[in-house]
Amino acid sequence: MTQSPAQRQGDPGHRKSEPGHRKSEPDDKEFMTTLAKGLAVLGAFGRLRPTMTLSEAAGVADLSRATARRVLRTLTQLGYVAQDGRTFSLAPKILELGFAYLSTQSWIDRALPLMRELSERLGESCSAAILQGNDIVYVARVPARRIMSAALSVGSRLPALHTALGRVLFGYLDEAEIWRRLMSQRIEAYTPQTITDPQALFDRIHADRAQHFSIVDEELELGLRALAVPVLDRGGQAVGAINLSTHSTRTTRNDMREHFLPELNRIAGQVSSMTV
Repeated sequence: MTQSPAQRQGDPGHRKSEPGHRKSEPDDKEFMTTLAKGLAVLGAFGRLRPTMTLSEAAGVADLSRATARRVLRTLTQLGYVAQDGRTFSLAPKILELGFAYLSTQSWIDRALPLMRELSERLGESCSAAILQGNDIVYVARVPARRIMSAALSVGSRLPALHTALGRVLFGYLDEAEIWRRLMSQRIEAYTPQTITDPQALFDRIHADRAQHFSIVDEELELGLRALAVPVLDRGGQAVGAINLSTHSTRTTRNDMREHFLPELNRIAGQVSSMTV
């Protein structure tokens, strides 16, 4: 069965290259290889792999069976992994790591009630995300009608280049870094509207930065149209972004600029004014 972009990207275990992958270990004497291997095993679990055997974990994380066994035993004793016979799964304690990060991002707490009010008033989904590598990671979400073929939640990941949230955040990187990230990945066409040419993507990112918002129209999934604006700290750097997403049959691009953009700018302005 063909998976949607959200289903593929929403699973942290879908990537072949995980933290601690032997081929990507940096040449740094202070780099902790053992820690990286533990994180590689944790990152191998996900929606498509909620449980794994020792052999499966070793294969996905590119570790030897002996190393994977030591890592899993350690994670189990620490309470981050649970074992049931021959299979392993993430334990609830793993949530402490994710929520510890969220608790340091005070802008999310300030944005969420404003996002909720806006979503309820407009009847559209409102989300907030940060940029992590070449992906966006959702840090807050107020769903309205189901738009995408897979449900999104806090922690879900999507390809940054083909989302409004990602494009508006890419614009706050310097040009050399934008090009490095563009050239470091295989740019996949998710729909006939997906922009896959690196120069065209760079130009769109640059234009979105200049206008301080991004609209992405059916590039990630047919029918999905979204508009995003950045949330800035007092130094003018983007700490995240918020968006409104709708179905293309309900709202035109002009409607989004006229009705959605002022609302998102209002929320972003309120949140940014209180962000250090």
